[in-house]
Amino acid sequence: MSRTTPNEVSSPPAGQPTCLGAEPVSYCSPQASAAVGQVRVLELNSLLTGGGTDDRGLNVARGLIQLGHAVWLAGPGGRAYSQRAQAAGVPLHPVPTGGLLRLPLIVALVRLLRRHRPDIVQARHGRDYWPAVLAVRLSGLRPRLVLCRHLAKSPSSWFSRRYLLSVCDAMVAVSCFVARVLREGVFEPDSPEPERRRRPPMRGDIRKIHVIYGGFDLDRFKPTEPPLALRAQWGLKPQHFAFGVVGGYNRPRGKGQREFLQAAARVAEVLPQARFLIIGRGNLGPVLEADIHRLGLQGRAWLTPYCLDMAQGMNALDCLVHPQVGTEALPGVVIEAHACGKPVIATTIDGNPEAFQVAGYGQLIPPESVEALAAAMQRWATRPPLDMPARWELHRRVREQFSLDQAARNYVALYQRLLAA
Repeated sequence: MSRTTPNEVSSPPAGQPTCLGAEPVSYCSPQASAAVGQVRVLELNSLLTGGGTDDRGLNVARGLIQLGHAVWLAGPGGRAYSQRAQAAGVPLHPVPTGGLLRLPLIVALVRLLRRHRPDIVQARHGRDYWPAVLAVRLSGLRPRLVLCRHLAKSPSSWFSRRYLLSVCDAMVAVSCFVARVLREGVFEPDSPEPERRRRPPMRGDIRKIHVIYGGFDLDRFKPTEPPLALRAQWGLKPQHFAFGVVGGYNRPRGKGQREFLQAAARVAEVLPQARFLIIGRGNLGPVLEADIHRLGLQGRAWLTPYCLDMAQGMNALDCLVHPQVGTEALPGVVIEAHACGKPVIATTIDGNPEAFQVAGYGQLIPPESVEALAAAMQRWATRPPLDMPARWELHRRVREQFSLDQAARNYVALYQRLLAA
């Protein structure tokens, strides 16, 4: 029986955005990065509770330090990613996050700015944009201010959309799709998802909007043999073909986990060896448990405990399913699954095609279609897996675009342009 090759993929449907390479992404060669002086960066993150934004922000900070630049993280102490930052060697300055008009945070930031005198101040969460703006102004210094956008929508307030570009030096979009939202706006008035119907653009100098990919730890997410202990812990036997949805499942719809279970019920009728895992956490759990019973999927589908080592988790799965129904800036789980050499079935929403097409292994399907999802799952459950050399080739493709080292070099190139200006 012949092995599946990485080139056997489904192209995005006509009319779907495939903007990879269509936007200027700043690249900095290792030689150029070594030739510039040290950049001093103060990163503001008042959440540090986990998730893609916190994970990529911390990875980029690590990458900058590895390149010889100085990074300080301002954020709350005692949270999950506060401890991860300190373990990764990123200096953390605890700052207050509450208070009237967030004034304690702004005052603490002013003190940090005057103490460290950074070249760059960077904020990744929308809630931190204006505290960073005010702290920079009140400090009496002139660091460059970089705002990062990790969501596939523009800031929610008219005031922010109108004035943020005029008070920052750059806004980094994590994908071409996010840049398109910020520059042009995206409007889908007939979408069943309210947050997708109207995403208006930013106002001001849109030349300040840049695209920088990456920030994924691809030294961890790489092909390995299936971790048998984890598969056993998840209730999987050697003959089982494991589909998995990875991510939070909060109300009202999570990331399409309910559609996944509906498709699973159809697949289970024809493929008794298939198993369906929902990996994550959220307040939709009781609803999903009820769906499993209603659909007759007991013993075939279940919610797993929260997985702390998702690199092993990706290698334990046979196929990642990402049936996103809401907005999606750039799905990290798609990139991480491909980096491990696993096939991906994902909807064509927002930034999904952009993340998918770098490795291009698996299938893109229309959103909201249980029929298309079930057909794709049946198709990929009957295909032989890639051999290890082919899996490493997928990893190589992903690393070229999305590694944290490449992301750090691209940020340095942007910082240097801003400082030179």
